[in-house]
This record gives sequence, structure tokens and C-alpha cells, in this order.
Amino acid sequence: MENLTEFYKNKGLATDRFQPSEIGHFNVFDLEKSLSPDAKPVSYTRRDFYKITLIRGKHTFHYADRSIETHRSTLMFFNPQVPYSFVQGSGECSGKFLIFKEEFLLNSIHKSPSNLPVFSIDGHPNFELTREQDNYISQVFEQITTEIDSTYHYKYEVIKSKVSDIIHYALKLQPTRIRATKLDASTRITIIFKEALERQFPIESTNYCITEKTPRDFADKLSIHVNSLNRAVKKTTGKTTTQLIAERIVSEAHILLRLTDWSISEIAYSLGFDEPAHFTTFFKKQTATTPTSIRQEV
Repeated sequence: MENLTEFYKNKGLATDRFQPSEIGHFNVFDLEKSLSPDAKPVSYTRRDFYKITLIRGKHTFHYADRSIETHRSTLMFFNPQVPYSFVQGSGECSGKFLIFKEEFLLNSIHKSPSNLPVFSIDGHPNFELTREQDNYISQVFEQITTEIDSTYHYKYEVIKSKVSDIIHYALKLQPTRIRATKLDASTRITIIFKEALERQFPIESTNYCITEKTPRDFADKLSIHVNSLNRAVKKTTGKTTTQLIAERIVSEAHILLRLTDWSISEIAYSLGFDEPAHFTTFFKKQTATTPTSIRQEV
């Protein structure tokens, strides 16, 4: 996971906009400056901060197990739980982006930014904008930039409001999701299970190996009976616990096969398989193809 210090260093960005740590880090940048010749390529990993980007042009984001292509002005949201990388296209690349730690917005618009659909793991992170929408979001970014460079004592309160404006603008662009105000026991167990499953990823080193691969592994970790876990997951998702675990392992396998130069043996071991052959058998059963075939497509 890339932290703030590494982010600034890798981007070659100035660190002259730091505010008191008790309100959480916040900063805003011109996208062009972060893509300077001195900047390192954007590697596929998690970051320990939230990010909102307004980007123009044809580019590609590898987001979790998806590849998102932008074709015009696009507003994108990134959270610390989801790994991503960026591949710049050959044409225009302009815009703005802002970063902030959870503490910055905590309790200002929601209990946590991660609870909002635009930042959720399985949410909708990208929004193509019309010219009118681009103009509006650009103006908000400019207002934030002006405010952060001001000497106004309460400027970060103003900035929080502006960031909230961007988030709510995006929320209005997507279909309304009806969320239950009270979660039953099965839903709570399923959410905790999914969070525990997701915490094992992304795999960023060949020295790392996931440790929970079976429903019993997760039941033990969550201190509940495996039958209770299986019933809750099936009731909530319609899938078995084993299916969800397998889907996430396959998803990570696709990422590692496409975006790393690791050998298939190294990928197999990092995903918890004692033998590469066992990984190949598992992958073929889940996808009807082989790891070697995926690697050859790259």
C-alpha cells in the first residue's frame, strides 16, 4: 500500500499544503503536474487515502479486477480498499484531483466516506460528464484550489463543503440505491465476512500468501460457527461462502497474471496453493481456461 509520503515522492509533488493533522490530510492538484516526466508510473496498488479525479481524454484505469476506459471528461472516485493503476493515453490529459484521509470528512457527510456508494468496493466509481457537468465540477475544483491557498482561518470547513458538493453531485448522477436502515444478523455477518475476505488483497509481493481460503478459516477468524456463516452468506447473497471466496481468488489471479511479471508458480503460492498444478486445476474449474492462456493474452 502506498502511503502519503510515498505518494508525494513518487509524483514529485510539493508538500507545501499541509494542515494540522487532527483534521486529516487534504490536498488538491493539477493533473498535468502530477504526470510530469519526473513522476514514476502509477503502479497497481492500494493507497492509504481517498482520491477524487476529474480527468479528460482517452485513458485506462485498472480498478480492482476491472479495466475502465475513459473517453471524455470523467469524474472518478478511489478509496483505500481498492487497488488501482493508471495508463495514460496518447492524447489530451488534463484535469484536477484531490486527496484526503478519512478523518478529513469523517462525520461531515456520513459516518465514513467508504459508506457512500461512489466509494464502496462494489460501487460505481466513474461518471462520464457532459460539457456542462464538466464546467460545474471544474469550477468547484477551482474554488477548492483558491480556498486552500487562502489565509482564511476556517478554510478547511469551506473545503469540506466543496468536496461534499462533488460527492453529492456524483450521487445524483447514478440510480438511487435503497439502503436498509437496519441490518439483520445475516447481513451483518455477510458484510463482516466480505470485509475480512477483501483485507487479504491486493497481493503486492511474492513473499505474501493469503491465509484464509475456506469457509471454516473465515468462521474461525470471525469467531462464529461455520454453519452460521454459510447460512448468512447464502441468505444475503444467494451464493455460497465457497463461491465468493473462489470468485475473489480468481479475480486476484486475473490481475496478477495480466499486470505482473511473476511466474505462475509465484502467483499460485501467493494465492495459497501448495502446488502450481493445484492452482491451475482450480483456475480451470472456475474459468474454463488456464492461467497460461490468460498470460498469453497480455
